[in-house]
This record gives sequence, structure tokens and C-alpha cells, in this order.
Amino acid sequence: MDTVAKIFTCTQTQTLSKEIADAFGVSMGNVLFQRYSDGEFQPSFEESVRGTRVFIIGSTHPSSDNLMEMLLMLDAAKRASARHITAVLPYFGWARQDRKDKPRVPIGAKLIAKLLEAAGATRIITMDLHADQIQGFFEKPVDHLFASSIFLPYIQSLGLDNLTVASPDMGGSKRAYAYSKYLESDVVICYKQRAKANVISHMELIGEVKGRNVILVDDMVDTAGTLTKAADLMIERGALSVRAVCTHALLSGDAYERIEKSQLKELIVTDSIPPRKSSDKVRVLSCAKLFAAVMQNVHNNKSIGSNFIIQ
Repeated sequence: MDTVAKIFTCTQTQTLSKEIADAFGVSMGNVLFQRYSDGEFQPSFEESVRGTRVFIIGSTHPSSDNLMEMLLMLDAAKRASARHITAVLPYFGWARQDRKDKPRVPIGAKLIAKLLEAAGATRIITMDLHADQIQGFFEKPVDHLFASSIFLPYIQSLGLDNLTVASPDMGGSKRAYAYSKYLESDVVICYKQRAKANVISHMELIGEVKGRNVILVDDMVDTAGTLTKAADLMIERGALSVRAVCTHALLSGDAYERIEKSQLKELIVTDSIPPRKSSDKVRVLSCAKLFAAVMQNVHNNKSIGSNFIIQ
């Protein structure tokens, strides 16, 4: 007997989950959240999941309630005897804590991985991890998707001449080189020094951008301090235009205001995190079809390799 696939969503990703379910070809599963006055909440599946393949969709960006929702739903599916339980995390939160960068700090990404597995996840599907090695924190299979299959067709549709791909920091150079190889473009790197988290004290540019249309590539944009500073620096150095491609749009604090005031012509992001507000400079591309295609192949025990443009 074939295993039935059912899709459920955490509350913060309801719009994206509905688009994924539509592309997958199934109706959204019925889950009810009971909330108490002190903030505690309890999810309950309002339909049987016994013997099924359950996909639970939810990004785990702060606040921690988003992570807690995912953990509780995984536990509920496990206790309801689902056969396969896949945690679909369009954005894997807490991923910046992937190592000990100073004494007496946690490795938060490893902790989250263990929590997801302990709660009942038998497979993880996620997109553009902050660090590739986070896959090794899991003992269960991880399907690590790349938003390049969404961004590259859009970049090509712009028809830009004299294209240069840029990384906003040294850590993103591998990603920038992968994009440049596909687009057959030059690469420049920004070298930055931080005074503290989210505060840049100094930035330098490694490479030439004069007379070039620049595409900054990064996995996430939080306060937008790095991107906007890099864009302003590149325009000062003679760039014709600067656009940024970032998979996960955290856009916290004054990020929208910084983007509006900056030399960035456009910020292109996915809907892995629901946008806080709209902006004429921010273009949101849907990742629903990518996730739906991979989920269908996983459900049908098929390869997912055809869903990658670059890695």
C-alpha cells in the first residue's frame, strides 16, 4: 500500500505552505493551535496521520516560538504514529551559531539539530544554510536546497552587461564564485571588520567594479548594514548599479529604512521568511515550487538532483 503524503504548517509560514501544498497537489492538513493566556500553546492534528508521510513546514527564525511550534508539531506527529516525518525548514534559524568563535559560548545550530531529531524528525529539507557543515550536525538525512535555481533565471532576465558578482564578506566567497562561474562574470570580495555583532567598523573592496553592474550575493540579510555599506562603497568606486540577492530576508530593526536610503537598486529575496513590510526596492521571489518539487521527489523516492542549478 502506497504511503499517503500530508502537509501541515506552523503558523508563521501559512502563506508559503499553502503555495507549496497547491504546487504539490494536496490540500493543507488541518491543525489546530490551542493558546493559553500565559503564552503557552499546543498544536493538535485534527485528522489521522497514522502510517502517512507527514511534511511539517515552518521557518525557525526568532522569536523562539517559531522553533517551539515546529518541535511540538514533530512530537505530535511522532506520537500519532506517522510513518515518515519530514521537517521542512525554508529558513534554518540559529544557524549563525555553527561553531565556538570564542570561549564559553554554545554551538546553537548543533543544539537545534538535536532538538529536531529528538522531537521526531526523520528527514530535514532546508534551503541555503548559513554554513554547509551544519548538515553534519544531523544524524538523519538532510536535503540542502539552493536558491540559485530561483535567483539565476531572474538575474539573467535582467539582461545586464558588464556583470560582476560580489560577496559582501570573505565567508561568502564560495557562493559568489559559484554564481560567477554560471554567469561567466568577474568576482569581487568585500573585506569587513566588525566592532560587534551587526556593527561594521571598516570595509574594503578587493577587486574592480568601475563601469560594472554588480550583483551582491549572500545567504541572509538581517539589519542590511553590510549590504548597504557595500553598495554605497561600490557606487563610490564607479559601479554602474548594485543589486543584492539574499535568500533569507530577516530584515530586522531599521533594515528597510537603510535599504531605502542606500545606493542599492534592488534587493531580491525569497519568501522563506514572511516579509514584515513591503518596499519598492525589495523584490520577493517564491520558493514554493522548488520545495514542492523536492517534496514530491522525496515522497516518490526519486532523485532531487535535477532541482539544482549550482551548488
